[in-house]
Amino acid sequence: MRRAAVALGVGMLVAAGAVLAPAAAAPASAAGQACEPGQIVLTPNKPAALASLDAAAANKRATGHGVTVAVVDSGIDAGNPHLAAAVIGGVNLVGDGERPDGLSDPLGHGTVIAGEIAARPVAGSGVVGLAPDAALLSVRVFRSDTEDDAKKGFGPTAARIAEGIRWGVDHGARVINVSMSERSDDPALRAAVEYAAAHHSLVVASGGNRASDPEAPDAARFPAGYPEVLGVAAAADDGLATDDSIHGPQVSVTAPGANVLSTATGAGDCQFEAVPSASWATAYVSGAAALVAQAHPDEPAAAWAYRLEATALRADADHRDDRNGWGFIQPAAAIDLLPDASIRGPKSPFVDNAGSAVRPVGAQVGSDPSPSAFLATTQAAILAGVIAAALLGLLAALLLLRRRRTELAEASTNSPPRIGGLLDQEKPDPF
Repeated sequence: MRRAAVALGVGMLVAAGAVLAPAAAAPASAAGQACEPGQIVLTPNKPAALASLDAAAANKRATGHGVTVAVVDSGIDAGNPHLAAAVIGGVNLVGDGERPDGLSDPLGHGTVIAGEIAARPVAGSGVVGLAPDAALLSVRVFRSDTEDDAKKGFGPTAARIAEGIRWGVDHGARVINVSMSERSDDPALRAAVEYAAAHHSLVVASGGNRASDPEAPDAARFPAGYPEVLGVAAAADDGLATDDSIHGPQVSVTAPGANVLSTATGAGDCQFEAVPSASWATAYVSGAAALVAQAHPDEPAAAWAYRLEATALRADADHRDDRNGWGFIQPAAAIDLLPDASIRGPKSPFVDNAGSAVRPVGAQVGSDPSPSAFLATTQAAILAGVIAAALLGLLAALLLLRRRRTELAEASTNSPPRIGGLLDQEKPDPF
């Protein structure tokens, strides 16, 4: 087996939108040997991504135990010491003569993904997955993206990816990692995603890489572009997506995608180059989804996606954008989230949080049946004035009446006696 293929040094998944990066930076303890087939070389270094994801805090809450993740990819080398106990089965849908159970990976791409998600601790190694107790299914859907394999029918296709998603669902996967993307909306792929959602499985997919499809516009990629899918862009060390990822409505969140330290085919630990790759970022989001799924097993898959989106770090809590989606995932916060109507950000599947945004609603143009605050205040003031004037008038009338009664009483005291109850009228002078 060629070292280039194992170390991911030559291939690029054109249809998948995933850069297959070479092992440019070998671990210091394994210089000259890391990533070589047959060389089980381990490093005490820990994956830097785990620190940025605060994996220590997340793993106090969940480790992925009881959750199965299907890796729909080039396969998984179950012989890697980190993965031997993690991989519980698989299938080869490629028909290329490799093991029918899918437990091989000549290219090496799927094995890197598997290690990021669920690598088990191994003595002498610092490499471990974000969900180190999750179970893995190896679903082989392509051999490589080379022209030769494409001619043989062994390259990645939307139809085979769709078949792989369905197979994963049918074999108990609650999370399905698809570190690939297509430009076109494919009916079979769409139907497979809908099938997964109907069976409470979450598909996590790459939003696409610029290096693997340089001419692609910033636009939707699939399956990441389907509403049921959690689409991923690769973030650099600052937590922000770079131009290495294809931007568009398919991006839901970001995750670490550079300087990935993971597992290698036919070997042990391997460090991959610094160019951010959405493939690697997708794997970490799948690992985070496995943690959330363990912590909240009775929630639907859409709720797991919502938790990761709502708690992601972003500059504007109320809005997503086509570059970073809802932001950089925070697995521990996603697990701890207590959904209510005040949670800002994406639409909640738990409650109506449409009114959670803190910025005021913009002014409406056109007639509004409800009075404005100014008009209501003015009307109230006028009414108060009318009432006050009426009261003053009534008070004046009462005072006038009292004065009149007083005058009549005084007049009665100084006048002649009454006859028959009537006052004698004075006669006028005769002149």
